[in-house]
Amino acid sequence: MLKERREKNILSESRDKFLEIIRKNKLDDVGVSVLVKTLTPFEAIGEPGRRDFPIIIGKERVIEAEFLGARAQAFTDSPKEFIGKLKEILNFPLTSNGERAIYIATLNAVLKSLHLVEGTLHCKNDEPEKCASEISSYILKKWGKMKVGLIGLNPALAEMLVSTFGRKDIKVTDLNQENINTLKYGVEIWDGNEMTNVLISSSDVILITGTTFVNGTSDSIIDYIKDCGKDYLIYGATGIGVCKLMYLNRICPFGK
Repeated sequence: MLKERREKNILSESRDKFLEIIRKNKLDDVGVSVLVKTLTPFEAIGEPGRRDFPIIIGKERVIEAEFLGARAQAFTDSPKEFIGKLKEILNFPLTSNGERAIYIATLNAVLKSLHLVEGTLHCKNDEPEKCASEISSYILKKWGKMKVGLIGLNPALAEMLVSTFGRKDIKVTDLNQENINTLKYGVEIWDGNEMTNVLISSSDVILITGTTFVNGTSDSIIDYIKDCGKDYLIYGATGIGVCKLMYLNRICPFGK
């Protein structure tokens, strides 16, 4: 079971650094509104060839924040819309998935507006498949034939990892009850609430979905990875801002 150990969690630490950036750029007193809206699957991911992505089957949604013309996104299972001031979001307690998603999308949009990050929008159409291939190739080139753990079932990525490394060297956890204990590409999907530490300890390289920042599991995951001395990469557009501010390893080949 994953347990919290930090006195201050990753999102709170990132918010402290975010506030420094806002003050440095004199944005704290700017009367600017942040618009956060929920995208349809087509708006978010286009028309990929495969239809088993969580956003298409209705298990997740993408919200999009706009700040001074800069757009950025975050995946969440609890989409909420918001129109208000930047300072309102900075005062969120960040205790729910909905609040965390709005904060993360807004963080990404503000950092993009300041040209501190790029790739804040999800890839579309055939790019998710290409992304899976790029990530698998990157791991193989950097670390060789290794045991790879995937935290958060991305179907294209899971299938490509199995193809590249073999199903016996791939482990996958997920929080969606419909996926848990099923076989995907010859790999049993484990319960992320119970088996994530086992996945980490028995893998050489860990791929972590950026939505762990939204669902509140990132702290215990990253702490345990560091305790075990494992290599890791956080994938997807959602985590770009937090990874930038917290110096966390990230990969997202086709983010816009």
